[in-house]
Amino acid sequence: MIKRLGLAAAALLSLLVSMLIVPAPAHAAVGLRVSGTRILEANGNAFVMRGVSHAHTWYTNQTSSFANIKALRANTVRVVLSGGRWTPNSASDVANVVSLCRQNRLICVLENHDTTGYGEQSGAYTLDQAVDYWSSVRSALTGTEDFIIVNIGNEPYGNNNVSAWTAATTSAITRMRTLGFQHMLMVDAPNWGQDWQFTMRDNARTVAAADTQQNTVFSVHMYGVFDTAAEITAYLDAFQTAGLPLVIGEFGHNHSDGNPDEDTIMAQAVSRGLGYIGWSWSGNGGGVEYLDMVTNFSPTALTSWGQRIFNGANGIAATSREATFFGGGGTDTTAPTTPGTPSSSGVTSTGATLTWTASTDAGGSGLAGYDVYREQGSTDPLLGSSTTNSVNLTGLTPATQYQVYVRARDGAGNQSTASATTTFTTTSGGGNGGCTAAGTVQSQWSGGYVVQPVTVTNTGTSGITGWTVTFTLPAGHTLAGSWNATVTTSGQTVTARNAGYNGTVGAGGNTSFGFQVSRPGGNTATVGAYTCAAS
Repeated sequence: MIKRLGLAAAALLSLLVSMLIVPAPAHAAVGLRVSGTRILEANGNAFVMRGVSHAHTWYTNQTSSFANIKALRANTVRVVLSGGRWTPNSASDVANVVSLCRQNRLICVLENHDTTGYGEQSGAYTLDQAVDYWSSVRSALTGTEDFIIVNIGNEPYGNNNVSAWTAATTSAITRMRTLGFQHMLMVDAPNWGQDWQFTMRDNARTVAAADTQQNTVFSVHMYGVFDTAAEITAYLDAFQTAGLPLVIGEFGHNHSDGNPDEDTIMAQAVSRGLGYIGWSWSGNGGGVEYLDMVTNFSPTALTSWGQRIFNGANGIAATSREATFFGGGGTDTTAPTTPGTPSSSGVTSTGATLTWTASTDAGGSGLAGYDVYREQGSTDPLLGSSTTNSVNLTGLTPATQYQVYVRARDGAGNQSTASATTTFTTTSGGGNGGCTAAGTVQSQWSGGYVVQPVTVTNTGTSGITGWTVTFTLPAGHTLAGSWNATVTTSGQTVTARNAGYNGTVGAGGNTSFGFQVSRPGGNTATVGAYTCAAS
């Protein structure tokens, strides 16, 4: 993770229907292997990654980080390596990393960071060069297939020429197998890992079919593009529907390109049995120091992000299970008992408190938490999650009836049957509603620029259920795309209205959208003022 640029297209809410289930492997994989959407160990036990990234290539002396990450209950560490863009990690250094992984009973995802932002960031390597590096350190990886995963190249394309990702990734996988690598392979999405153009999503079947061992896992990085629950669930749904394996290979609690919804990311990963790997342990720079989980590599100095990912709801401590390869115990297939019927209290125009009788878990992995859903036909949206038998729901729509139920889950990802439902109605609210809008130019170049985020803030004393933002494009500028809003243009005037999933904003709360503009070469003007009206 060096830089994040991304757009969230409106099409993110549409599921991929053309992706088909991958055919049976031509050659049986060894060690960790793919089975449908799941990752299995060699003995057939399911393994779900719960881990963090460690920037080893820049901090090779911080070898105690492996033990410290393990002590906080992680079962996976993603290790940053370089083949030459930075000081190269030699075969002997990689062998030492492998030894640290095994000593500390961690599944290790080894990633080559050289490819980050290829085509957009100067100095980035190609995926073909990344394979050359893996070939040079292959001696350190022989026989490690039970606990090592090879992440061929980190975020291998920026936002330029991303259509080339499919062929380049297919070629890299083919070369890795030709070189004799038997490991599970992991491939990152383009668009700085965030796949906002859906290149990986829409071509995943083609890429998976290129692996003669059918043992490739796809990795999406979730930052500002994934700032709403709808975007997150739509992307995860696409891979689940296609029967293809996906992990959230990086994510954070905040970022310069927007505010990712880490609560939904973690809750959805747990409820679906998907792995997640947070960025990152320590040592961040370049303005993203807030992504450090601990200060100065000290495990006793957890930051707020560190507390969230390790000890918060759906966090590592509550949901991580050690790989059975290291003696981590048998498979838990027993679901928790059904929670009691929830009861509501403290109902307001935009929120409510629910409590219920706690579940118990006899499967061995321990009770991890609860998810609250709204009964709404064939697709029931997730309203909130909690590690206790109580939750405070927020962001609800005023004067609306909600029928809700609760499901418990354990550390192995098993979910209980649904509780009985309860019904409550939010109040109509009071006070005045108003809003403001402010845009940030995320990036620009001679022929255009990206504004992300445009932050819409509810300045009123009650919740709003919709907003409209208007702004004027400078002369000669044209709108090239938008996301998280329904946009129309009339001449140079642009009107952006909330999408179906981000119109409800509580008093004092905010949401966001973004857009891209084309402009004449050499023109440096950008959009200035914004006006906002609430409904």
